[in-house]
Amino acid sequence: MKGVYGGFGGFAHLGHHLATELRDVTSDLSALDGEGWWAVVVDYEGKVMCARFDRVRRSPLPAPTGPWHGPGPGEWRGSLDRAAYERGVRAIRDYIEQGEVYQANLCRILTAPVPPGADPLALAVRLASGNPAPYSGVVHVPGLSVVSASPELYLSRAGDLVESRPIKGTGVTADDLLEKDYAENVMIVDLVRNDLGRVADVGSVEVPALCAVEEHPGLVHLVSTVRARLAPGMGWPELFAATFPPGSVTGAPKSSALRIINELEPAPRGPYCGAVGWVDADRRTAALAVGIRTFRISAGEIRFGTGAGITWGSDPAREWLETELKAARLIALASTGGN
Repeated sequence: MKGVYGGFGGFAHLGHHLATELRDVTSDLSALDGEGWWAVVVDYEGKVMCARFDRVRRSPLPAPTGPWHGPGPGEWRGSLDRAAYERGVRAIRDYIEQGEVYQANLCRILTAPVPPGADPLALAVRLASGNPAPYSGVVHVPGLSVVSASPELYLSRAGDLVESRPIKGTGVTADDLLEKDYAENVMIVDLVRNDLGRVADVGSVEVPALCAVEEHPGLVHLVSTVRARLAPGMGWPELFAATFPPGSVTGAPKSSALRIINELEPAPRGPYCGAVGWVDADRRTAALAVGIRTFRISAGEIRFGTGAGITWGSDPAREWLETELKAARLIALASTGGN
């Protein structure tokens, strides 16, 4: 165990980097404009955890010391059952009819017990095999473990160039994607453009790809790319203030969507729908994923969120089934006896 965790109480594997020898942890986003290599987890509700590591090297995901011990498939409990979720979809459609919002993301949280000592690295290895994802990662610090198989880029950074790749639109195949999915994607792209525009050089915001179809294990997504150059003096605190929570998991207008989400969702999202990733302050590079397909392990409990974007064209039953589609593969992998 010490060989993986470095014997210093924490580790991270993000973006093909293995980080060990935890130096310090802070909730101050301005530290990311300083020095060092940081693993970052920001809850949807805004709680920040930035962990700096002294030893960072390119490495494949290490082998765990033993198998994953997860909950039984029948032990998961949801914050919203099907009837409650479908009522929430109808409530959002009512708000759309009243002109308060154009789109809002409605999520539910699945929770189950895990035995003491459940190894997040073992779960990460299981997900990497059964559900490979472009922004997969694992972060473990005392008291908190986050394991993600996220397909969605919240923010990448190379110097002053920043990029976001919002996902909106999900189906089993491309033929399942509806006109509603394309309209929803374009709506969120406009939101992300406006968010980045608050901290970007005037005229630098562009959309090099709109509504591209991407294949992922068991489903397809519509993905767009929004790119901008940061204005002078804009750092990580300003970037988060302008763009967080990510537009694809909130809605438009964002302020109204946030209020409606708070009203309809009975459980906090935590790292789900937040940000999970890494920042290299020395090289001014970063990749932060939207915390979807993401597990949190803490205090003998594992949590996983799933949701769908609701528009006027949403059918409550179809939206519930979308949340089931997004969760099924991951929940099976995290459950004892899953494949």
